[in-house]
This record gives sequence, C-alpha cells and structure tokens, in this order.
Amino acid sequence: MNALMTRGGLFDDFFRDVAPGFYIKPLHGDALPTPAQIKVDVKESGDAYTVQAEIPGVPKEDIQVAVDGNVVSLRAEIKQQDSTSPDAKTLRSERYYGAVSRSFQLATDIDQTQAKAKYDNGVLTLTLPKKQALSGAQRLTID
Repeated sequence: MNALMTRGGLFDDFFRDVAPGFYIKPLHGDALPTPAQIKVDVKESGDAYTVQAEIPGVPKEDIQVAVDGNVVSLRAEIKQQDSTSPDAKTLRSERYYGAVSRSFQLATDIDQTQAKAKYDNGVLTLTLPKKQALSGAQRLTID
C-alpha cells in the first residue's frame, strides 16, 4: 500500500504528460536513494545505542559517519557506472553520481572515543556507548 502513495504525484503526472523529454528515468540500475530510503533501526540498551542502517551497493570507503554530542549523521556517496568492453563500440555511456545523507538525534550524548562502526552486506552497524554522566550531585564550596 505504501508503494502506491507518492509525494508530488500530481506534478509528476503533469510533467510526464506535458514534457516527457524532461522527465527521463535512468536506463539501468536504481535511482539514487533519498534520505528517507536509508532505513534506520535504533535500539537502546542500558549503556549504549545500536544503530543499523541499510546502505546497499555502496563501498564502505564512500560512507561517512559523524557523531556530535547526541546527533548522529550518516552520509554515503552513490556511484553507478555502465561497464563497457574494449572490443565494443560505445553508443551511449551514462554515469550517475550523488550523495545522500541523514541525521538524527538520540536522547543522550554519545561517548565518541568508544563508538564503533561495522559495514557488512549493505548494513552499517553502529555501536554508540552513552556518555556517562557525573555520578550524583557535586557539592560546591562557598568562598
């Protein structure tokens, strides 16, 4: 049911009907993902957060993770290229480049020195330990 609902469907239909030449879809591969297409699962345990983000088809060298306090930012550069063979005559060659990013805020600050990231089979797994608050109230001396 979700696949049937799209944003801006009225304008998409309008431009497809009025000016189809300006609304060309890629001949191969998938279109570049939008930030909403990076699916993220966040789980909280007693002392850490575990984040799993689906970023398929992207080499780990093209993925960047930044942690600033309690804000986690993910960025991936997407590159799609046609393959050609040396004995074939190239009639058309298309390349797609782009970047997608997503940020979200967690309830507590993250201990950046203990944070870990692992990328396996298109899934980025982040282990983000919570920053330990100072234990109890601290008593101040009055001068």
